[in-house]
Amino acid sequence: MAEPLPHTLRSDALDNRERILDAARALFSSEGLDVPMRKIARRAEVGPATLYRRFPTKQSLVTEAFIGEMRACRAIVDEGRADPDPWRGFCLVIEKICELHARNRGFTDAFMSAFPDVMDFAADREYTLDSVAELARRAKDAGHLRPDFVLDDLILVLMANRGIHATSMTAQVTASRRFAALVIRAFQASR
Repeated sequence: MAEPLPHTLRSDALDNRERILDAARALFSSEGLDVPMRKIARRAEVGPATLYRRFPTKQSLVTEAFIGEMRACRAIVDEGRADPDPWRGFCLVIEKICELHARNRGFTDAFMSAFPDVMDFAADREYTLDSVAELARRAKDAGHLRPDFVLDDLILVLMANRGIHATSMTAQVTASRRFAALVIRAFQASR
């Protein structure tokens, strides 16, 4: 039996797919995940049928739209874990994750959501949380992180950071950095 030929998209279909992803990223970033699929199709200047042919579910669109952010999130956590000083690595993770999430409201929503049909995203989220938990344990063992810190505290930080709204992206990132600095001080073990 012959192997099926790989399915490659025509150039116009590929253009439509990229326009859909660009529109979804922009709308998810500014408005969160509650954006209707029809609004994404209108912004991409394609019909709803074209959108659903490329992305049959909103979950599949969300996953594809945020794959770059998930990779960046994973790289941040890996960078923090690689630091020989677990407290410095933990602080780096909080600072950079807060900034990443401040730049994209939709990514925070996607990260916090559970899409059971999209296992890759769930696996990346689980890897990130497990890695931060391991880094937190090391920072506790070194005596720098409060002994009562639990991973749910980080989830609360992401939820609070999600609530930061400012008049510009620069102001939003600045506010998020200040918030991260306050959080780090709150998480530090008292001497």
